[in-house]
Amino acid sequence: MMFRRIRILILLGILAAAAGLTWLEQSMVRAWRGPLDVAVIPINGDGSAQAADTIRALKASDFADIGAFLERETARYGVKLSPAVQLTLLPEGHEKPPAPPRDHSVLKTVWWSLKLRWWVYRQSGEWLPQLGRIKLFVLYHAPQEGVPLAHSLGLQKGLIGVVHAFADSRQGQQNNIVIAHELLHTLGATDKYDAEGRPVYPQGYAEPELPSQRPRREAEIMAGRLVNAAGRLVMPPSLDQCVIGAMTAHEINLDEGFRRRYGSPGG
Repeated sequence: MMFRRIRILILLGILAAAAGLTWLEQSMVRAWRGPLDVAVIPINGDGSAQAADTIRALKASDFADIGAFLERETARYGVKLSPAVQLTLLPEGHEKPPAPPRDHSVLKTVWWSLKLRWWVYRQSGEWLPQLGRIKLFVLYHAPQEGVPLAHSLGLQKGLIGVVHAFADSRQGQQNNIVIAHELLHTLGATDKYDAEGRPVYPQGYAEPELPSQRPRREAEIMAGRLVNAAGRLVMPPSLDQCVIGAMTAHEINLDEGFRRRYGSPGG
């Protein structure tokens, strides 16, 4: 009986420590007091030669527009950080992350989340995790006509992103839209599109004060799509045509940065 109680106490202690570390990490990255520490780990997602060639050619500067996007958009909400992101391109990973459950069962999803966090810890090769570091695992796939990529994801707990990207230099800028989208998920942002992939009005639209049927030249980053002048739902060509909307800004705690810069209404 005593041994069982000790085991339960140890387990509770581990869970409490994990919860404490999660809270600390989220507090660090959402404080907006310094550049985000972001690591990109490329992985050959389909074993193809094209993905291998793409990964060999990668440079940290290939992701520079993500930092420029965040610097520009956070500045609109009063956070003046230059750079906004310290991005490190790490060596290629050779093990794929565990795939999420297909049936979206709550228990299976929780178990998968724990497995993913353990997998990420093992990939680091370090005894102690680097607190506050956002880890983005980018799986590159050779494009196949008519075959969509698997769904990318970002987890706030653990600060983990798993991104499926095209191994094609012509897709680099749109890949970075997906990477930035998942990066913001790790900070607490939620999706702003419906089950059919259409932006939810008004929070999923740039210039939400305009009627929903009006075409847009920019997309809310967490919607990832815009309706163009021809009435078609399209992905913008680059992060230059993406914005962080007011609701997303609130979700990732940019209000605190705004209050520090401009003072609260009652201050």
